[in-house]
Amino acid sequence: MTGPVTLDRREGPYGEVVLRRRGTHHEIIANGTFLMDTSDGRSERLLIDAAMDALPGPVRDRGPAVLIGGLGVGFSLAHAAADPRWGRIAVAEREEAIIDWHRRGPLAAISGTALADPRTVILHTDLVGYLHTSPDTYDALCLDIDNGPGWTVTEDNESLYSAQGLAACAARLNPGGILAVWSARPSADFEGSLRNAGFSGVRTEEIPVARGVPDAVHLAIRPA
Repeated sequence: MTGPVTLDRREGPYGEVVLRRRGTHHEIIANGTFLMDTSDGRSERLLIDAAMDALPGPVRDRGPAVLIGGLGVGFSLAHAAADPRWGRIAVAEREEAIIDWHRRGPLAAISGTALADPRTVILHTDLVGYLHTSPDTYDALCLDIDNGPGWTVTEDNESLYSAQGLAACAARLNPGGILAVWSARPSADFEGSLRNAGFSGVRTEEIPVARGVPDAVHLAIRPA
């Protein structure tokens, strides 16, 4: 395994974001914190599949709308676009650099087909602000913008996991809609926050990793 090679480094309104190549894989670093790489993708795909599987049958049949929070390396978007059952697929990404790496850079190898899909729209916007201000609603919110509720990339993101942030998530969901949140570790405290925010059917699916605690996808339903 060769050492990392920096392909691009940008300063933006939320700090520094870096794209690196390590061997045959790419990785994204934000403000010195490792976010994700292209070495696996199982948990990103589970984020999408678990949300779809949790939707009621009639919603699945009509082509549910999904909002993916965070473009990342593109695994979640590519997996959603590969499933013809999804209707509208929106992705909220605040970092212009990451969008560029997908449209004109090396990450296009993962997301190119999905970006060309007519169901897909990229929203260059901060997810937290969008959830609080947009009138749009979805059948599923699949959020992966941090390493988890207790390990955010920037302090601004902490509000997403607060009572107010979860209320904003619920407001963007249609009745019976699914909230799916990726985390680098399971969080019983976050499960409690979801219940306190009025969500039902709260549960966590774990994804074993080579070393350390498993990745997790927290799932919750907005009551009808």
